[in-house]
Amino acid sequence: MPIFKNIVLLLIIMNLAGCAAQRYHSAPVSITENAHSLSARTLQDDGLRAFLQGKLSPTSAAWPFTQWSLPELTLAAFYFNPSLQIARDQVVEAEAAIVTARARPNPAIQADLGGETAPESPWIAGAGFSLPIETAGKRGGRITEAQHLAGAAQWNLASTAWTVRTQVRGALLEYAAARRNLPLLEEEKSLRDQQVHLLEQRLAVGLISRPEVDTARIQQTQTLLAVQSAVGRIAQARASLAAAIGVPVSALSNVSISWPNLDQPPGTESLRPIQIQQDAVLNRIDIRKALADYSVADAAFRLQIALQYPNLDLGPSYAFEEGYQLFSVAADLVLPVFNHNQGPIAEAKARRDELAHRVLSVQAAGIAASERSLAKYIAALNQLAETRRLVQQSVAQQDSAKAAFKAGQSDRVVINGAQLLTIVTTLAEIDALVSAQQALGDLENAVQKPLLPGDIQPLAPHSPVLERSKGK
Repeated sequence: MPIFKNIVLLLIIMNLAGCAAQRYHSAPVSITENAHSLSARTLQDDGLRAFLQGKLSPTSAAWPFTQWSLPELTLAAFYFNPSLQIARDQVVEAEAAIVTARARPNPAIQADLGGETAPESPWIAGAGFSLPIETAGKRGGRITEAQHLAGAAQWNLASTAWTVRTQVRGALLEYAAARRNLPLLEEEKSLRDQQVHLLEQRLAVGLISRPEVDTARIQQTQTLLAVQSAVGRIAQARASLAAAIGVPVSALSNVSISWPNLDQPPGTESLRPIQIQQDAVLNRIDIRKALADYSVADAAFRLQIALQYPNLDLGPSYAFEEGYQLFSVAADLVLPVFNHNQGPIAEAKARRDELAHRVLSVQAAGIAASERSLAKYIAALNQLAETRRLVQQSVAQQDSAKAAFKAGQSDRVVINGAQLLTIVTTLAEIDALVSAQQALGDLENAVQKPLLPGDIQPLAPHSPVLERSKGK
């Protein structure tokens, strides 16, 4: 019978179409292999070298690098840091959701076969076809929402990258400061030892009293503890830097780390308040992310509006019964009698309004943070300038004390005191420099944009510095 042939042919076509289906492939996670991979990471990794190509200036082309500064360490963190890989995976997931949104509902088919005792024909057969038809642009609304979600995921990747960059910068600053402090503290310790020895000689001949020597001994002990603390700070800062990059501490053992422009934070003349405020209100990553979230909410609201209109389900069918062939067409339509999707529409609209206000809130917070950070940075620069003036003054006093000693007008205690003053003011200068660099970091966070020349360019969706080969 023709009906049976058609049914068999349709089933064969459906089976062949199923050949295009994807198959499951196991991808087990081994914590043992993960641990081995993490412990084996180094800054000489070939994958890292390929990742760095084209992302740095031509002067950094030699491999392996002889010096690792903030840009190189930041890019290494973009390669190794696991939080960035999670953000990349979320982008891939969001882009896959666009494929889901573009999918059209599959038609359905049903068939039945039976028999009876009628002499005309013992066979009863039927086949039906169901074709769902979406109305009111629901599919387009889903696609738009998915596309905006993918855009928000891209901005989330950029935001994660900025957080990682901030962590690397902070750890590098702490490491550089600790490395500078240690030799100065060791020199101060040597001068304190010398001071105690000289004062004990004066005490022995009755030129000074015991409390003066005791005070010097207390300062000697404090300096010794400061030296030990500085050694610990270096180890802690190195560990923090390694964690921010995503490598074990051993990966930094034979690596030369530097910050060439640490002593020259940009002057206020290069930081125009108008540009700072404009960046804070327009170019911050979290503002762009908030705007992307608003676009998602707006698309979701539009989709909920479309969902108040019912879909149509067309169902042509065929039946063969007692030698007769019967044809019919059915239409299935949900009647919007008891509700018109009012609840989800109200929720989506409230969500959109909330995110619109959040955009404004983030912009206001950005302006306030930029103004506060700029004022803090200016104050830190002034403090740095003052400490540098005091260092110059103490060096001049030290030179004067040495000249007086050569002329027989002074003694070694005076020279020792002048040398200690130079060390103390130099340590204060380093502290002021660190404070200035920290304030500059806060200002960069306020505008979410590097403010030093040669640094990583502003981060944005599809930025080349965030791209990494699949499977890495």
